[in-house]
Amino acid sequence: MGADFQGWVAANQARFEEVLRGLLPKADIAPQRLHEAMRYAVLDGGKRVRPLLAFAAGELAGAEQARVDVAAAAVELIHAYSLVHDDMPCMDDDVLRRGKPTCHVQYDEATALLVGDALQTLAFQLLAEHRLNGHARFPHTRDTLLAKPADCGSGCEAAIPAPDAPQRRVMASHPNPLPQAGEGENESLREFLANDDAARQLEMVRLLALASGSRGMAGGQAIDLASVGKALTLPELEFMHIHKTGALIRAAILLGAHCGSASAEQLDRLDRFGKLIGLAFQVVDDVLDCEADTATLGKTAGKDADNDKPTYVSLLGIQGARDMAQRLHREALETLAGFGMAAQRLRELADFIVLRKF
Repeated sequence: MGADFQGWVAANQARFEEVLRGLLPKADIAPQRLHEAMRYAVLDGGKRVRPLLAFAAGELAGAEQARVDVAAAAVELIHAYSLVHDDMPCMDDDVLRRGKPTCHVQYDEATALLVGDALQTLAFQLLAEHRLNGHARFPHTRDTLLAKPADCGSGCEAAIPAPDAPQRRVMASHPNPLPQAGEGENESLREFLANDDAARQLEMVRLLALASGSRGMAGGQAIDLASVGKALTLPELEFMHIHKTGALIRAAILLGAHCGSASAEQLDRLDRFGKLIGLAFQVVDDVLDCEADTATLGKTAGKDADNDKPTYVSLLGIQGARDMAQRLHREALETLAGFGMAAQRLRELADFIVLRKF
């Protein structure tokens, strides 16, 4: 992982933080405590691996950055909600997340529960109220096009507004909502809408719903809770983590690709890559839970062992788990062979996921 990749990661993480600040409800909007807690749970922390994977897949598919930003935010909000709920006393009962007190500790359990609910629904609101797929020559969101003056020229930006940008409607505690009926449309807007693919955007909503629900992340969490104190076989452990961790990672990659132009065959290969690297991510997590300290991880180290949870380390040992991560890494890279340099960022992210220390 060279300096170029590290610079790409740092730039995207910094920019995406501002995207999230703009998309989340402001803390001074009622109900203030809930909105403040939502921002606390999402902002200023995390590796942003899922958004980075979405950005890399979007680059591969030639997607407009502003579109991928929204899709990546939807995935990250689902991930953040899952962490808030996972840390609660009825689940893993943890007090530290991303180096700071967990949401229910900083606020209270009822607020944390509502934070998770609100972040989940906000994710789907974002997918519904933004134009996420279309021809690259019309890269702007509908609201941005309507707002541009006729003589704007090439200097206008289609990016997410700064977090202090004024809101246009009650619905718009987030930027770029669809305009109400009766608002004017110029010729560029009509052509833009004609080239947008509503069916593919609906598929994106379906993808995230499946990845988040009982057949995805929530189902994996249920299996995880039911497995405490039990010895699972390797296929059973893989089944659990394909859902609990892998489903959202796969969705992030596919959503990023759906924002651009990717064929069905390419999407299948990207999905295979996501499945493999999602499993590798969890294997490495299990190793780090045993080897890294709490300060490095930003969460309580050794929690799985203390709770008698089945992990890849408890099943295979430290070296066996490392070997499995390396095998999954190799297989994941093989799925990208036909993409050439367009998949370079995905390859580098695969390297980071397997070689990371936190």
